[in-house]
Amino acid sequence: MSHEYLLKPDPQNETLSTSVSGIDHTGKPVETRVVTEKALTLYLNSQEVVTMMTIGDHPDLLAVGYLKNQNMLKPDDVITGIDYDDDLQVVVVRTERETNYEEKLKKKVRTSGCAQGTIFGDVMDSFDAIALPDAKLKTSWLYALTKAINTTPSLYLEAGAIHGCVLCQQDKPLVYMEDVGRHNAVDKIAGWMTVNNIVADDKIFYTTGRLTSEMVIKTVMMGIPILVSRSGFTAWGVELARKAGLTLIGRARGKRFVALSGAERIDFDMNPEDVEEEPKGASRKGREAVE
Repeated sequence: MSHEYLLKPDPQNETLSTSVSGIDHTGKPVETRVVTEKALTLYLNSQEVVTMMTIGDHPDLLAVGYLKNQNMLKPDDVITGIDYDDDLQVVVVRTERETNYEEKLKKKVRTSGCAQGTIFGDVMDSFDAIALPDAKLKTSWLYALTKAINTTPSLYLEAGAIHGCVLCQQDKPLVYMEDVGRHNAVDKIAGWMTVNNIVADDKIFYTTGRLTSEMVIKTVMMGIPILVSRSGFTAWGVELARKAGLTLIGRARGKRFVALSGAERIDFDMNPEDVEEEPKGASRKGREAVE
């Protein structure tokens, strides 16, 4: 029985991928699905902020989440409108507060995220001030989550070359977003949480990609205390997670995982011997492209 998500990928959406002809390793003709990339330009009120490469779904959530994670939307900001023009590929977020981030936009730091992720210098000031909530992660929840997520129909399975991020609560995945850049997938979830006033204290964040500094920063900025990935770590990602008190779990496949930060939150309530190993060679289609 499949889990009922509040929001999940739609691999049958023909605007998100396309069929391309080629040949395989034997020289035979093949047809394969590849994900689309579109340029989306984001404005905050009258100011152009950034142009992002994205698959094009949920531009409103991507825009709000990006602004939230870049500390351009404040906790007490009131969003008065989100306007999206499909022909121009432009999204405009409007707020009651007058905004001017000309100086801030000059201080970009390019991250290791694919599709050229960026963060702004003053984001780290907010990062340092955040105190993550107390939380628990039962290993039974972790095993249930990885199994449910890895069997969910997605563009990741359909076409590869894409990142997936999932917002979870206990053993239930709630919202699953995908994009060509892991930072975009995170921002869509941050946008969904913002517009729906979702509390972060009891949430778990799952990503298919590496646990980089950017992933840690964005998770902390969202106020989520636990970050999980089936992939590996970077040294700076681990350092920042320890500094913030974030539980950081990687290489989560089958019964196996490694925790490099925040292990005190983990409740070992299930014997790993009772968990099925991920079948050998069961690497998901396109995983090489995203890891």
